[in-house]
Order: sequence, then C-alpha cells, then structure tokens
Amino acid sequence: MDSCTQTDELDLQGPLRYMDSRLASVESSDNGTCCSSPTPVRPKSPWGAFDPYLSMEELGKSFVGFASLPHQIHRKNVKKGFEFTLMVAGESGLGKSTLINSLFLTDLYNDRTIPSASEMLKRTVAINKKTLDIQEKGVRLKLTIVDTPGFGDALDNTKSYEPILDYLDEQFEKYRIDEMGMQRIHIKDNRVHCCLYFISPYSHGLRPIDVAFMKGLQGKVNIVPVIAKADCLTQAELLHKKETIWSEIKLHKIKIFQFADCDSDDDLEWTRQDYEMKNSIPFAVVGSNLALRTHGRIVRVRAYPWGMVEVENPAHSDLVHLRTMLVRTHMQDLKEKTHENLYEQYRISHMPMRKPSMPF
Repeated sequence: MDSCTQTDELDLQGPLRYMDSRLASVESSDNGTCCSSPTPVRPKSPWGAFDPYLSMEELGKSFVGFASLPHQIHRKNVKKGFEFTLMVAGESGLGKSTLINSLFLTDLYNDRTIPSASEMLKRTVAINKKTLDIQEKGVRLKLTIVDTPGFGDALDNTKSYEPILDYLDEQFEKYRIDEMGMQRIHIKDNRVHCCLYFISPYSHGLRPIDVAFMKGLQGKVNIVPVIAKADCLTQAELLHKKETIWSEIKLHKIKIFQFADCDSDDDLEWTRQDYEMKNSIPFAVVGSNLALRTHGRIVRVRAYPWGMVEVENPAHSDLVHLRTMLVRTHMQDLKEKTHENLYEQYRISHMPMRKPSMPF
C-alpha cells in the first residue's frame, strides 16, 4: 500500500520538475524571454499548456480563440457554395446576351435565335431563366440569369414592365410561404438580387419607358443602369450622356443601387476602387463573343475596319468595373439589401392585419 502511494507521488512530481526545468532554461537565456531559434512545431509540456517559445509577456496573456470565427464562416460558406440571381432587362438589340457572356466568360446563349421584326411586335414579355455553375479556385457559384425577352418591343410599352414586376412579387411570395413553413432549413431562394437595366445609346437621355421601368421596379429589386453598346459613342458624347442620365435619375427620384460609403479603416486600394466604380455609374459597357489571342493572353474584342475595341480595357468600356462590383466587391451587399430591405418591405406589407380584439 505504501509503495503504491509513493509511486503516485513520483508520477505527479515528474511533470512539475519538467516544467520547472523548462522555465529555468527560458529565464537563463540571453534575453531572458524566449529561445532564439524555435522549431516549426512547438513542443508541448506534459500538462499541454506550456510553450517555452512564448515570451514571459505573452505567457501572461489569455486568448479565447474567437479570432478564428471568420475562417470558420469562410470554410463553411465555401463548402456550401454561393448563389446569385441576376436579371437583365431592356429592349431587344442592345446586346444583353452578349454582355452576360462577356461578364462571366461563358457562352450561355449560343442556342439563341433572333426573331424577325414582325415576330418582335407580336410577342409579349416573357421570363426566361438559365442557370450555370461556375467554379473558380475551389469556390462554387450557382448563377441564375433571368432574361426578359419582349420588353420594349410592342407598339404600346406603357405598362410593359408589369409582367416583370409580377415575377418579382411571385418570387417574394414563394420565399415568404416557405419561410413560414415547417421545413425552413433549406429554403430555395429564387429572389432576384440585381437587375441590369440597359439604356439605349441612341437616345438623348432616359426615355419614358426607361423612367417607367425603373420607377415601377425600384422597390422590388436592386437596379443598376448600364449604357449599352457604348462603343457607338465618342468620349465626349458618352460623358454628356452619363451626366444627362444622372440628372434625370435625380429629377424623377429614381432609386438605383447605391454603394455604401467606405469606412475609415478601409485601405487606400479599396477606397480608390470604390471611387472609380461610383463614378462609372451608369456603366458604359461593350460586350463581345469574339475572343482573340494577343501578346500571350486571350481578350474579347469587337473588330472594326479602323481597329479593335477591347471590352475589358477600362479605356474602352466599364465592363471590368461592372464585373468587379457584381462579383468581387458588392455581391453580398446586393443579396443583403434584397433580403433585409426589399423583401422585408414586401413581407411586412403582406402580413395579416391584427384586429384590436385579437389577443397577442
């Protein structure tokens, strides 16, 4: 019995002597704080809590570990993948399909047929959806493109935006019903997060149909105006058109998607990029399905007798700024505004009215 007790005492004192010796070696080092050449894998003490390569000052600090939360969220979201729904609207012939191909470096509309002039006058506004999965550096994006063929093609376009408005409300209503259901873990989100509205380069400014569309849909979707086929305009004409469109947007009190102001702790590169994107609205864009190899890289161009327009060259087009805004910097902002502002307004407006006599 005594021998067992003595053995237990020795087992307990061994780790203590080991810790004391390690502490003594740290304190007797040249600088009195830590070893000069730590190994990549830090040794653990028998207690699992002592690290001889931390300074005495660091040993006095305690860390909870919540600084790793962003990495946890990032890892979970990357595994789950991301979803984004983009609507394109505008009259036919403004290069909407070509721009989508240029934005996402794909060929989404290779099977599209161009209707004749008589067919365009007869057809009504339709809603077409196409979904593609894009993967880049291990990150998956499920991109849904909602096209609106037939918009602006009729003789009377006074209320041609109403089928699109009905579609947006329908997606809000589906989400609202699913949100109230029993199974809310995997709700399918078909809500439109952003609408690229194409403005003709041939008009002086905004036409009545442009004003009616943006005013009619401004409370349902984030609207981003773009000037289509910007290579039809000279630099002076383009600058004048942008100024005219901006003044008319303010005149008609049209609510387009607004960039959030930069924070004071944002770095200079982010601030500069944000400034350039804000000044690019409405984005003057050029799209192309023609890709050529030049100087060892693949570029999308529009070829003319007098030369070529590089659609990704900021001197020729705002395509890169638009892509940066949609994908790199503000995709999450667009989704959050859709859910927290636009959808929330719809949900509140469709809540059943509670009678005064009804109990809470």
